Amino acid sequence: MSTPSTPHAPLLSVRDLSLSFGGVKAIAGLSLEVNVGEVLAVIGPNGAGKTSMLNTVTRVFDPTAGQIVFKGQDLTQVPRHRIAAHGIARTFQNIELFEAATVMDNLLLGRHRFDHGAWWQQVLRTPAVTRLEEEARAAAEEVIEFLELSPWRNAVIAGLPYGVRKVVELGRALCTQPELLFLDEPASGLNPEETRDLAFWIDDIRTDLGITVVMVEHDMSLVSAVADRVICMAQGAVLSQGTPAQVQADPVVIAAYLGA
Repeated sequence: MSTPSTPHAPLLSVRDLSLSFGGVKAIAGLSLEVNVGEVLAVIGPNGAGKTSMLNTVTRVFDPTAGQIVFKGQDLTQVPRHRIAAHGIARTFQNIELFEAATVMDNLLLGRHRFDHGAWWQQVLRTPAVTRLEEEARAAAEEVIEFLELSPWRNAVIAGLPYGVRKVVELGRALCTQPELLFLDEPASGLNPEETRDLAFWIDDIRTDLGITVVMVEHDMSLVSAVADRVICMAQGAVLSQGTPAQVQADPVVIAAYLGA
């Protein structure tokens, strides 16, 4: 059982995190903190280790060294299939949906971490299982309303525009009811109008749903619109951090992007 976080303790603390692939260091002694209720953006040039950091923190990869402490518990000691059960969800840079299934079916997959009854109750379709299924569908309907997905509720993913698919993947993550949500380049492939909608949703996710958000993002207009704090990574470590304006004006960050 995880230890409850104190009011002033960070929700997530990454300490001296390293990740190597053979002789290549993707992350090199990375340390960062995520505070409760904030929107934290992680930026950096291509190859900086941003997605590797996200994949390691969410336990897609096992770190070479370091700690990942969420609400007082070291996630490196948690089986990767239990990460969602601890209150962490994510989206992927490349959309990962079941294309032959409907929007509703994909959202219901986000409810998988919750109780579905014992196997024998499911076989017998007991009233308890029926109630749990109704609760799962009601939770998915709330997400559909929140993200304005009603026109596509019963549509098959394969026939949907790219921008709608991105929203569905966000919705599936929200269906897990996380405390901490990681977004991997959520604005990638979106047009300006879709990016503006995304900015409003990220703000509402934090404000209305009370979810802490960490996003890896290249679109600085989105970062400036929604982020409370920005961390710039380079060569697998933190290069600079501060407000969006502070980080964008940092000569070290400018050199990392443009070359010194």
